[in-house]
Amino acid sequence: MTMASMSQPHERTPLACMRLTCQSALVALASLAAVAAARAEPVRYRFDPTHTFATFELLHFGTSTIRGRFGPLGGEASIDRAARKGRVQVEIDTAQINTGVGVLDARLKEADMLAVQAHPRAYLVAERIEFDDNGRVKALRGEFTLRGVSTPLTLTATRFNCYTSPLIRREVCGGDFEAQFNRSAYGITHSLPFVADSVRLLVQVEAIRDDAP
Repeated sequence: MTMASMSQPHERTPLACMRLTCQSALVALASLAAVAAARAEPVRYRFDPTHTFATFELLHFGTSTIRGRFGPLGGEASIDRAARKGRVQVEIDTAQINTGVGVLDARLKEADMLAVQAHPRAYLVAERIEFDDNGRVKALRGEFTLRGVSTPLTLTATRFNCYTSPLIRREVCGGDFEAQFNRSAYGITHSLPFVADSVRLLVQVEAIRDDAP
C-alpha cells in the first residue's frame, strides 16, 4: 500500500451504497409499521352511569304507549377504528325498572314478566360494530339475553359523536341507539294481545375513554 492510497478517503462502492439504502428503507418501514400497529390498537371506553340508560315502549290496548326505563347501565366498549371492528357489552339491572307507576313496576318484576329474582340481569353483547364513512358507529349487532333467553339483536344509531369533555379532559363517545324485539321470544306473554308483543328499545349511552384523554 502506498502513501498516496493511505491518504485518499475511503470510497463506497455502488453495491455498498445499495446495501445502506436498503437498510435505511427497512428501518423506515419497520418504524412506520410500529406506528401503524400502535394506532390500530383498540381503544377501551367505560360507560358513564350519569348518561347511560335504556327505555322501552310498547302499545297498550291500541291507545297509549307504556314507557319505562332501566338504569343506569353498566358496561364497556372496545373500538378499533382502523380495523373497523370492536365489542360492546351492556349490563341491565332488571330490578331498576321505573315506569313512574309503583304498582306496575312491582307487577313487571314478577316471575311471569321480568322474573327479576331468577334473572336479575339482562345483557347485550355486540361482537360486530358497523361504521359509516366518517368512522362513526352506525349499528351494533350482537345477542340480547333476557330471562335467560338469548336472541340476535341489532341496535341502530340515530346519532353518534365523540368529543373531549371540558370537565374531565378525556374523550367521550356515545349516542342514541334503537332496536325492536318481541317480548314473547323471551317468554313474556302475559296480557297478549291486548298489550303489544313488539317492544321498542331505546338506549342512550356515553362512554369515557379508559386509557388517555
